[in-house]
Amino acid sequence: MTASAKTRTVAEIMTRQVLTIAPDSTVAEAARRMNERRVGAILVCDQKRPVGILTERDLLRLAAEGGDVATATVGDWMTADPTTTTPDADLTTAFTSLAGQPYRHLPVVEGGELVGIISIRDLTRLARIQPVDKPDIEVPRGLKGVVVAETAIGDVRGQEGFYHYRQYSAIELNEQRPLEDVWHLMFEGELPSLARRAAFLAETRPLRAIPAALAPILPAIARAGARFEPLQGLRTAISLLGGVEGYPPVLDIDAGTLRGQALRVCALTPTLLAALYRLNQGLEPVDPHPELPYAANYLYMLTGEVPTGEHAWAIERYLISTIDHGFNASTFTARVITSTGADLAAAVVGAIGAMSGPLHGGAPSRALEMLEAIGTPDRADAWIRDAVERGGRIMGFGHAVYKTDDPRSLLLRRVAERLEGPRVAFAKQVERQVVAILEELKPGRKLYANVEYYAGVVMEAAGLPPEMFTPTFTSSRMIGWCAHIMEQAADNRLIRPSAHYAGPPPPQPVPAAE
Repeated sequence: MTASAKTRTVAEIMTRQVLTIAPDSTVAEAARRMNERRVGAILVCDQKRPVGILTERDLLRLAAEGGDVATATVGDWMTADPTTTTPDADLTTAFTSLAGQPYRHLPVVEGGELVGIISIRDLTRLARIQPVDKPDIEVPRGLKGVVVAETAIGDVRGQEGFYHYRQYSAIELNEQRPLEDVWHLMFEGELPSLARRAAFLAETRPLRAIPAALAPILPAIARAGARFEPLQGLRTAISLLGGVEGYPPVLDIDAGTLRGQALRVCALTPTLLAALYRLNQGLEPVDPHPELPYAANYLYMLTGEVPTGEHAWAIERYLISTIDHGFNASTFTARVITSTGADLAAAVVGAIGAMSGPLHGGAPSRALEMLEAIGTPDRADAWIRDAVERGGRIMGFGHAVYKTDDPRSLLLRRVAERLEGPRVAFAKQVERQVVAILEELKPGRKLYANVEYYAGVVMEAAGLPPEMFTPTFTSSRMIGWCAHIMEQAADNRLIRPSAHYAGPPPPQPVPAAE
């Protein structure tokens, strides 16, 4: 919003004729009224008091769950107790109230009764016509909930506990397709036929080999520093790859060339990670297996042995579940760098840097460390209570987007149960206790296990060392990053936000040096 919007009130721009419906009405009736008025939401009122809001997203959720609009009631599918505003509130306050909400309409209430409605479209239209020299934008810290671009690659619906890759449920893809099919979907926009799958495998498998100019440098990269950090090594290796293979700025190449580079980087990443790990352990790298698929080949290159079908299956499930997840920190980083016209290797290196942070990609091993710190089932209750009361962080719980169960966590819990083992049973017990204790000590604050919690359990059970948990995450997310890089490059505009200056007022006289 602009600075001048702060002096204007909701009453000046609100709509007084509000489309409403009773909570006991059918969803079909609500949809009919919304269609007639060509609006995306309808307010649910008990007499004149707003008690909920029903949006197009709620209608889609009902359809996805197989509900019958003719019998389903509005009260069962609405978002209850929506945020409201008053007629005398300033527009900046109204805009802030809408940020991060699953709906884009704000009921205006006076004396407990509905008197109007204001939408994000009203606020946006106002912002466009303000004649300002420099906008004074007020947005949530960390840009939480702020829409910064359009994408056809996928989305996360935090309120519903659902995410998708292009037009398909990510969980259903995980249960029904191999990783290579999902990779094809992310790059090409469609799932492959059997013939196209074979062609895609024939295209990508030769790209897994480390280039001859890069191989002699890897031992020095793997042993640099006092502590082995695989992502640091991968950053260096891919940066060198861009130089060795001559990746020009994306601004100077066509879509086909960029796709070829993206396929190369995605295919080579697991080979580089496995080679760096083995070299650091004093072992020789293992060349890619000519016949094994992505996940099984990754484990083979790490251990030198063809993995069991169960372990390869488990790692593939994890890899598919983490290919993409909206505009997370690393994906956004990759798109920002791409928007400058930089080369693909530069964008990927920046994304790896973001991934290396413990608040993003570094959590799987930390969740496992928490289980190790708790130690035994009899210590769990006291350990969790102490951590919560001290304000400590419960690793593997809570998510910036999901406000219900993380679907990836539910998937990986099932994978962990199939692998069995004492750690799995212990992790499930701790999960139940964390949720129960948080409900007791922090009533009203719902926290659920996220993908990182069971990720560490699954990767450990499949034989991966903890230092390779985040690199494995990076290997799958590389596919998502490259899909976003290609999408950004195809319709590019420099991403250049503004900042709100909060320092001492300028201009002040420059003091003389003493």
